[in-house]
Amino acid sequence: MGNSPAPFGIDRHFLRMDRNGPYLSLHFIMIFVRDQERSLHFYVDRLSFRLVVDHVFETGGRWIEVAPPDGSANLSLALAKPDSEAYNLIGRDSQIYFLTEDVNAKFNQWSARGVRFHFPPEEPVWGGIFTRFEDVDGNSFGLAGFDELTLGVETQRRALAQKLESERRAAQELEIAKQVQARLFPQIHPEAKTLEYAGICLQARQVGGDYFDFLDLGQERLGLD
Repeated sequence: MGNSPAPFGIDRHFLRMDRNGPYLSLHFIMIFVRDQERSLHFYVDRLSFRLVVDHVFETGGRWIEVAPPDGSANLSLALAKPDSEAYNLIGRDSQIYFLTEDVNAKFNQWSARGVRFHFPPEEPVWGGIFTRFEDVDGNSFGLAGFDELTLGVETQRRALAQKLESERRAAQELEIAKQVQARLFPQIHPEAKTLEYAGICLQARQVGGDYFDFLDLGQERLGLD
């Protein structure tokens, strides 16, 4: 996490600006499955994961990556053939843990969608709240939450809401400034029998300090300012 103020488990995918070392992040974790299409529907339809990659190679093989709604790591749903060593890895503890700000809410939501849990959420000796669930192949995962995680999420949400509100107000004030500036430009064109004229001001940005005016000096005289 370095010197980032983000709490445990939050925003691990930020881009470092110090360039002390090459960029490095977790790409995907491979999960072996018996039927990729069935597993894909489980993760997308029941767990609300995002489909990140679904590519069919010329050889007929298929590469699928899914990801939870938040975070940067993906799960690769790899097809294991019955006669392969990988096939024996199906249905075991994946050693993968998902973090959420509300374990009970996820437990209730996913249970209603037919996801099998090993036990209801409980508070282990190491703190927080925890449970385990399985996918359609019996691969098991941990689902955990911590108080500092929830507080961190709420803090980031408030900060984002304040940022969006500040941007909205700045845009609104800028629009008002543009309207005020537009009203400062001449709204009428004094008649000049021997001259056709017009004026326009194109600002380099949203607003600027340039100004022009058409002055009626009387006796059919015109001043351009």
